[in-house]
Amino acid sequence: MSPLCFSLAVLFLFPSSSFGFDKGWMDAHATFYGGGDASGTMGGACGYGNLYSQGYGTNTAALSTALFNNGLSCATNFCPPNNALPNNAGGWCNPPLRHFDLSQPIFQQIAQYKAGIVPVSYRRVPCRKKGGIRFTINGHSYFNLVLITNVGGAGDVHSVSIKGSRTAWQSMSRNWGQNWQSNSNLNGQSLSFKVTASDGQTAVCNDVAPASWSFGQTFTGGQFS
Repeated sequence: MSPLCFSLAVLFLFPSSSFGFDKGWMDAHATFYGGGDASGTMGGACGYGNLYSQGYGTNTAALSTALFNNGLSCATNFCPPNNALPNNAGGWCNPPLRHFDLSQPIFQQIAQYKAGIVPVSYRRVPCRKKGGIRFTINGHSYFNLVLITNVGGAGDVHSVSIKGSRTAWQSMSRNWGQNWQSNSNLNGQSLSFKVTASDGQTAVCNDVAPASWSFGQTFTGGQFS
């Protein structure tokens, strides 16, 4: 997950965005999903796939529309609105509600299972990550789809550029979740990336992938300080 961080009475690491670090505590609600082992939280709308192998484990959340920000504020999943239900009786993720649908193990760190839904106060805090930003290269020639994970600092990715060893810097477009796309043929070139977060900070990761890279591989670059 790319993953912004929030603290909800205790600290949770959620890749998301929407709010600056200076806005203090805000009110929301939280529910849970995915079962006691959080197996039902795998995959999701951000493209992280297996959350255990990506390093997120059960520290995950699906965000309501008001927080998800069309995927730029990617936590690990999206909690879609249910307009058939009122906002105060089942439509917890309906706009304009700020809502966290947590994995069950995380929910049970702040409330009892039987509570179902609880009010929370949250604030955005910097993400602390072990190791560097990870770049997983998928796709094929003329369609490079790069999944970006393990992002520290602000935690959310708002723009990405890619550079081959024989090209200039090129802007990438967000395909979905935290998958970023380039339509250039970069085969046989070492690859560098520039990743910019919502706070305006940019991490430049030079020569992350060697010229011998192939699709399906993951490479690790630098990290936000």
